[in-house]
Amino acid sequence: MASQAPTAHAGSKKVIYAAIIGNLLIAATKFIAAFFTGSSAMLSEGVHSLVDTGNGGLLLYGLRRASRPADITHPLGHGRELYFWSFVVALLVFAVGAGVSFYEGLIHIMEPEAVANPLVNYVVLGFAMLFEGASWTVALKEFRAVKGKLGYVRAVRQSKDPSVFTVLFEDTAALLGLVIAFIGISAAQIFDMPQLDGVASIGISLVLATTAIFLARETKGLLIGESALPEMEQQILDIANSDPDVQRANGVLTMHMGPKQIFAGLSVEFEDRVQANEIEACVERLEAMLKKANPDIVTLFVKPQTAGTWEVRRRKIEAA
Repeated sequence: MASQAPTAHAGSKKVIYAAIIGNLLIAATKFIAAFFTGSSAMLSEGVHSLVDTGNGGLLLYGLRRASRPADITHPLGHGRELYFWSFVVALLVFAVGAGVSFYEGLIHIMEPEAVANPLVNYVVLGFAMLFEGASWTVALKEFRAVKGKLGYVRAVRQSKDPSVFTVLFEDTAALLGLVIAFIGISAAQIFDMPQLDGVASIGISLVLATTAIFLARETKGLLIGESALPEMEQQILDIANSDPDVQRANGVLTMHMGPKQIFAGLSVEFEDRVQANEIEACVERLEAMLKKANPDIVTLFVKPQTAGTWEVRRRKIEAA
């Protein structure tokens, strides 16, 4: 007894487009500055912005792929494509962004070279902070609208849509990287120690690595499969228990197939008087009521089951 329906993903394309445009402009200016000044920190920042630009493209690609309807080979839809590409983004931030920044920093510490025309770097950093700050503000507003009254950390952990918080964390890491680059370039000039420029580059790599690990950890859970929020599961049980033909809704198993795509398996013990045709009608009623109450439920399975049988299965899950 099942039903599937395509649904739109909740990822904000506005946030991603803003990040792509900002990062592309910033990357170009940073690379030009690095070419004329020879700054390691500026080169690392350029790589960082270029990686962020590509990551935005991957998130858009993931959103488009995830919005495809269910088919024969993917009967529960393609929603998890967004989770996959979000995980790829985290890997790229770590491998390319953090890796290249660390390498550049190490090279410039071992073979220090004074930065030429440091004023160019300061001007570029100023414009980069302006552009990055604008992108960060858009992402923050979108995330605040989604999180409601929850704290930021809890909202990220409960979020089933990585597209918004991924951009927010990338932009936050970018702003921190710009601050580190400014400190490193300034210190290298003030103390006449070009090695400090390389140290700043390594500092940027550590910020990127930390961000990547956090993003990978959050998206891994979504990729493997996370249940819906407890209040949503309770809502499903309450609606099922309100039907006159249901003796008891034993429990429900849910899984997010995408930000707005929830699979639900409902264990129900029907009244003894209910006949087979009445069970079928009851299931149809439950499906209609649940989808009306929560359109995110796109797939529903109802299993006639005694409370004892369900309890045994529940204990096995909790003990795992």
